[in-house]
This record gives sequence, C-alpha cells and structure tokens, in this order.
Amino acid sequence: MAVGALLACSTLASAGSTPSYVVTSSIAGPDGGGWDYARVDPGSHRLYVARTSAISVFDTASGKEVGSIGTIAHGHAVLPVAGDRLLVTSGDDATVRFLSAMDGHEIGRVAVGKKPDAAILSTDGRTAFVMNAAAGTISMIDVPSMRQTHTIAVKPALEYAALASDGTLFVNDEDANEMEVVDVRSGRAGTPIAMPGCEAPSGLAYDGKTNRLIAACANGKAAIVDAKTRSVVDYVETGNGPDAVILDATRRLAFVPCGKDGTLDVLSLDGPAVRRIGRVKTAVGARTGALDPATGAIYLPTAAMDPSATPNGRPTPRPGTFKVLVVKPMAGRS
Repeated sequence: MAVGALLACSTLASAGSTPSYVVTSSIAGPDGGGWDYARVDPGSHRLYVARTSAISVFDTASGKEVGSIGTIAHGHAVLPVAGDRLLVTSGDDATVRFLSAMDGHEIGRVAVGKKPDAAILSTDGRTAFVMNAAAGTISMIDVPSMRQTHTIAVKPALEYAALASDGTLFVNDEDANEMEVVDVRSGRAGTPIAMPGCEAPSGLAYDGKTNRLIAACANGKAAIVDAKTRSVVDYVETGNGPDAVILDATRRLAFVPCGKDGTLDVLSLDGPAVRRIGRVKTAVGARTGALDPATGAIYLPTAAMDPSATPNGRPTPRPGTFKVLVVKPMAGRS
C-alpha cells in the first residue's frame, strides 16, 4: 500500500456488510491559502477544491495533483455543472463565476449578495442555490444561461443547504442555531426549525429515503431533523469542529469530518434512528470533504496551520503542507 495506508480504521458498532473506512493515502497539493468546500466529478475523475484565489484540481484515478485553475476572490464552493464548466462562489467580491473545467478561464460572472458561501444544485442541475452569508439572501441562478433569476430574503449567517424531495430548501443558520426553511417555488422563507442543542450549525445533508436531515454542530453533535414534521428528533454525538456532512445514499451512510479533533465520524442512515457506527482518525484541519459516489472514497482537504493568528483571528496554512487525505471503504466485517 501507499505510504500512510492504514493510518486509521473506523470501529464499527455492528457486524454485517457495512464497510470499514481507512485513510489509505494522501495527495500533496499546491499552496494557495485556505480552502473550503470540495466536490468530485465522477465522470471526469476530478476532485475540485475551492481555495482562496483558485481551484485546486486532483485526478482521483491516479491519485495525483493536476494543478490550480481559475482566478477567484476567496473561493468557498465549487460545483461541476453541464458544459464542462465549474460554478464557483467568490466571497470577497460578491460574485458567482463560471469557469472552464479544462483550463479555468472565465466564461461568465453573476453578481449576487454579500459573501456568497455555500452553493448546491437542483436535482436536474439546471438551478443553483447560492447562500449569501453576510447579505442573508439566497440567489437562484439559471445554470445554462448563467443568470440570476430570483433573490430570496432570509437572514444573515447562512451556511450549507439541502434540497428536499418536495422542493423545500433547508439552510443552516450559524448565528441563530436554527435551520431556515425556504419554499423555492414561492420565493419565501417560512418558520425556521429551532435546534437548541446545536451550536453554530454548518454542514447539512438530506437523506431522501428517510426524509431526514443531518446538521453538523460545532459543539460535538449532529442534529437529526425530520423534514416532514420540521423538528429535531435526535442528537448524535460527534467530534468537534465540523464544517460539512457528506452523504453516501448508496451505502446508506453519512460522514462528519471534524477538523478540531481530526476525526471522521461514520453515521448509519438506515433504521429508526441515525447512529454513529465508526470513527476514523484523520488530521486536525480536515473539516470539509467530498464523496466519489462511484467508489465510495472520501477526500478531505487539510494542512498544517501556523498558530500565529491573522488580523481576522484565524490561523494560516503553513506553506507546502496542503494535502488531501483519501479515505476508502474496505470489505465489510463478518
């Protein structure tokens, strides 16, 4: 195996066909400041990571860095979309940029609200929902024409979002410790879902089979929300410092990367309740990630951090330390 193989393995709570997960390798990446969300395009075998000033690209088939493409102003989200394009949120200049997935040249630019952060796509990939964190609005963008069609007023501190099967958009609100509920057809925000046991919710995923939402909380919990009754039904203990929930609907699992503790928690989606069934030791800083749905592999960007704080109070990545951890499922235990 590659260097770093079998660094850590999840401990499963039950036997059966559920795979265990192992950090099999890491891929060194380019310098370029911080990072935020990542996404795998299984068709092209490419992993894209939104960085401070560009998009870092990796080949998932060979496990090698491809390079950096595009120019952005504090990238937050990157989404592969039709037409060999990337949709990227550029936080410092309040734009969404469409880049060529081949060489990163800019194809289109859309002005949105202040500090666009997370972004997700509709099921058909034709509409993008962009969470403008500081503006407290959601921009709906027509992907084929690269134009904004609607702006929905919600409230500031919007984090990640998930679109339910009935067309309802759920969005974590980091400051209010609640989940905003938006009817994208009417363009109106409804009554939010209170999550009193969940501090600073960030990552979010929706499981269509059970109609449940999983929200990652900064205080070492994942809030489980019933999308029909719009209420919290449970809290699951997790690590600290998460910024994403990664859903694998095929394998009926969800993953919470916890950057403060350097762990990846494995949650089982099947059954009457969501359960934590495993924990993988990863690395401090690995707080977001992306799933390759074809292989089940999970990719976690991280870097060693300089303890000296910047003016905004955040540590900075040390030059030459950025990498992507590769976590793969192994055969299920009997």
